[in-house]
Amino acid sequence: MEIQVRNATAADIPSAARTLAAAFHDYPWTRWSVPAADYAERLEELQGLYLHHALGCGLVLVDDKQRGVAALLPPDAPEPGALAQERIAELLGDRLHALLATELPEHPAGSWDLATIGVDPDSQGKGVASAILAEALRRLDSYRAATALETSAARNVALYSRHGFTVTATTEIPHGPVVHSMLRCAADI
Repeated sequence: MEIQVRNATAADIPSAARTLAAAFHDYPWTRWSVPAADYAERLEELQGLYLHHALGCGLVLVDDKQRGVAALLPPDAPEPGALAQERIAELLGDRLHALLATELPEHPAGSWDLATIGVDPDSQGKGVASAILAEALRRLDSYRAATALETSAARNVALYSRHGFTVTATTEIPHGPVVHSMLRCAADI
């Protein structure tokens, strides 16, 4: 089964946000960082805000059946606008201070950020994430750009490793998840 990957449009964002919210429902980082009250609704709205931001300044990819989505930000990406930041702070509520106090290693200069990639739970294990990730990396290789990411799910390390990423740091968040920082250098083309 060939999986077609394309650029997302603004019309794709609501569906893509739902996909990411379903994919990250039990993810250690989001369970730790998003308040439990109205968790699913908060998570979906946060994903939508982040995707709109990435669509405006980076790269958002979806598969042809919208089972998966990835968002990547260039090294010079600005912060989300003031209104989006205000809403993000409201959605994060009492978890905002913990997030702001969390220190993760900085991405290497000039590297793109694989901010998120997720697949609807019913489609996981069918090659959707690999297809989207391979297309994203193919595009970044044309820029000769390295790609950095963080994951708090140990099982994701194997997926990313298959695509050329290596673990550069492991951070244990006090009272929170373990976060693996990973990097993939640009492929020679």
